[in-house]
Amino acid sequence: MLPLVYHDCYSDLVLPERHRYPIGKYRALYQHLLQAGIPDNWFDCHAAPATTAQLALVHQPEYIKALCQGALDDKSMRRIGFPWSEFLIKRSLQSVGGTIRTMQLALQHGIALHLSGGYHHAFAGEGAGFCLFNDLAVAAAVALQQGVDKVLIFDCDVHQGDGTALLFADEPRVVTASLHGEKNFPARKQHSDWDIGLPTQCQDSAYLDSLYSSFDYLLRLHQPDLVLYDAGVDIHQDDDLGLLQISTDGVYQRDFFVLKRCHDLHTPVAAVIGGGYQRDISKLIQVHSQLFQAACAVYSPAQALNWSG
Repeated sequence: MLPLVYHDCYSDLVLPERHRYPIGKYRALYQHLLQAGIPDNWFDCHAAPATTAQLALVHQPEYIKALCQGALDDKSMRRIGFPWSEFLIKRSLQSVGGTIRTMQLALQHGIALHLSGGYHHAFAGEGAGFCLFNDLAVAAAVALQQGVDKVLIFDCDVHQGDGTALLFADEPRVVTASLHGEKNFPARKQHSDWDIGLPTQCQDSAYLDSLYSSFDYLLRLHQPDLVLYDAGVDIHQDDDLGLLQISTDGVYQRDFFVLKRCHDLHTPVAAVIGGGYQRDISKLIQVHSQLFQAACAVYSPAQALNWSG
């Protein structure tokens, strides 16, 4: 089986009409995977929310307290991009806890996938770009605390993982890598250990060449004990915010390559779905589902034969 982490609250956040964030995609993806033949018992739907102590491994205590109590100023909340509510905090803590659980399941089973996560724009003391807490960073810090020696965070969202890069700038046990659109958000990039800025309108061939060479190099050089993979699909040619021209097959080839390399090297990999901003949710989840189809092909070929998504 493939361990998949999900919680019903991911799509329950009520946002203003026409808000840019496609909050409905999480439940729609979950339902799509069930309809595609993914067994219900593959889903772990009971991950514990992240604790304050876990958040404090990477975030400033004052920021955690102010955000959770609704005491951040309006400018800070506008930078995050969501109106504050108690449920926003509940959902964020649950999502971070889900990525922690995904990391732990990957260490046990070799792979695990999270139907949320990828909130890589959150810094130690501020959030940005729909990111309150940096789940990738928290999961990496928890992994180190639990005895993992080296973590590679391989971020393929179209937006640079700036928060993650800065959080681990002085932590040699966590290698940060970002393959992103050079002209996309954030305007001010941070320095990851490995950054590839792709040109606007980049297509499959150039994108995949950069991906293949980068991931192979990083695996050989660092030999990580765990890979945290942000499989953002805002690289897709139909994404409203992406600016790249990657096809659905290109997304599949990317995900298959990353997962297959980890599988062949017996390196545990925990993947999150990351960004994706098509307003048409049905089309968006078809692109997000490539990660799960690739995982079935690599780790559960019999299930892949029955894939109907």
